[in-house]
Amino acid sequence: MSAQQIIFDGVSKFYGEVLGVNRISLSIGPGITSLVGPNGSGKTTLMNLMTGLLWPTKGTVRVLGVEASQAEEFYRLVGYCSQFDAFPKGLSGYDLIHSMLGVHGYSAADAEELTWKAIDRVNMRDAAKRRVAGYSKGMRQRIKLALAICHQPRVLVLDEPLNGLDPMARAEVIALFEQFAADSFYIIISSHILHEVDMISDKVVILSNGYVVAEGDIQGVRSEMEDHPMQIFIRCDQPSVIASRVFQQDHVVEVKIHQDGQGLLVSTRNADQFYLLLNRIVLENQLSVEAIAPADENVHSVYQYLIGSNGGTT
Repeated sequence: MSAQQIIFDGVSKFYGEVLGVNRISLSIGPGITSLVGPNGSGKTTLMNLMTGLLWPTKGTVRVLGVEASQAEEFYRLVGYCSQFDAFPKGLSGYDLIHSMLGVHGYSAADAEELTWKAIDRVNMRDAAKRRVAGYSKGMRQRIKLALAICHQPRVLVLDEPLNGLDPMARAEVIALFEQFAADSFYIIISSHILHEVDMISDKVVILSNGYVVAEGDIQGVRSEMEDHPMQIFIRCDQPSVIASRVFQQDHVVEVKIHQDGQGLLVSTRNADQFYLLLNRIVLENQLSVEAIAPADENVHSVYQYLIGSNGGTT
């Protein structure tokens, strides 16, 4: 099983006396996994460990069963896309990728084939022979993705790949991630654009101060947070009837009727009990209910619950 996972086994990384990450035990499977946390939470350290740019102070990191010490095999498995734009001057997108494949040891014929394959994968053929210095931000992000996938890795580590993109470019890049995930890539994304993380992630890993504080799909993480009440929004014709009944329950923490008098927000520590009670209230009073939905079952709300707002979301 571990040969098909990215495994952190009791991993700590210290920079002298400064903590990077501490006692990380984590397994990541195929699909899109997002790392969420403020500056200094350990996201970049975790990504550098899984790309072999750093080695752990303690513990082991294995990418599909391979450690970074097995350099040739390891680096064929992993593609990395940094958040920073640092391209050699004067090179075109084609030159950049072709030369990188030469570093990987591919023959000229194989490098030519793989260069165009990567460029086509990110829809950059028309601009491939233009200098990277003249590319837009979205084009630079796509050519960096081509550079990360040109040697056909199975793992893609992408540091803030949506940063600075306009909505159209973000949509194009997200579509590429989804294509890669459909092809069984292991995609690890660091991002502060939380609503987009929520849309595309199969798994979220939330970090704070060098520790993993939660992991899993966002609904699963949210359901385990017993110390924090869940907020549920109800849109109906008689919110005061619901409010008077539910406020008597021990598991209900707060009830707020919407300003327009057509809905209410309920905070409860036991969502299952609340939904059962709500069904009874609606049937007994023949209420007209337009909508019922969790108001905070998303990565931003979970992040705020677990981390707090002091550290920001970058």
